[in-house]
Amino acid sequence: MAEKSSVFDMIGPVMIGPSSSHTAGVVRIGRVARRLLGGQPEEAVITFYNSFARTYEGHGSDRAIISGLLDFKTDDKRIRTALDEAKSANMSYTFKSKGNASTMHPNTVKLNIKAGEKQIEVIGESRGGGLVNIAEVNGFAANFTASAHTLIIFAKDVKGSIAFIANVISHDEVNIGTMSVSRKGKNDQACLVIEMDSGLRPISLDYLRGLSWVNELIYIPDIDL
Repeated sequence: MAEKSSVFDMIGPVMIGPSSSHTAGVVRIGRVARRLLGGQPEEAVITFYNSFARTYEGHGSDRAIISGLLDFKTDDKRIRTALDEAKSANMSYTFKSKGNASTMHPNTVKLNIKAGEKQIEVIGESRGGGLVNIAEVNGFAANFTASAHTLIIFAKDVKGSIAFIANVISHDEVNIGTMSVSRKGKNDQACLVIEMDSGLRPISLDYLRGLSWVNELIYIPDIDL
């Protein structure tokens, strides 16, 4: 079934220009990556692909991605001076570009970001109108929009684990919108991504984090990205 779009999706968000794909969507990818890391990055290596690789400087995608990593919203006037703002925030960054990645979406950006001992790799796609798809997290297929409450669990590929997690969160009366699983191999490491219409209680998140076969849990509430 084709994905439906509303008139608001086509108009796009309130933003600092020049385009929703090259600015607003990129800001949102940066903000999601920041949340996946768990805070302010200290170092960032940012790789633009395909269309982005050719236009990221002229269309302001470089300032947009840095703005997202600094947690600026799409209408923040500081987007224009984001590169200077990064220096003030002691965040170092490097831009790279790869113009011919045929397997990737035309507007793709990869972020390798680090804070302290924690580092994470995120691949995001800007789909137009400010909409994004987080395609990969740490090499696992993710494919979530960050427009809903999102639960990401990295865990051992334990038999029955998906049903168990779904049962736990059902006690919070949440409605699951989408669920996807990616794994490196049978009985190896796996990544479960669940998008929900409402949020989870802290006690549920703490319980899931405490499971012996769960390596890491990341929860992104439904916030204005």
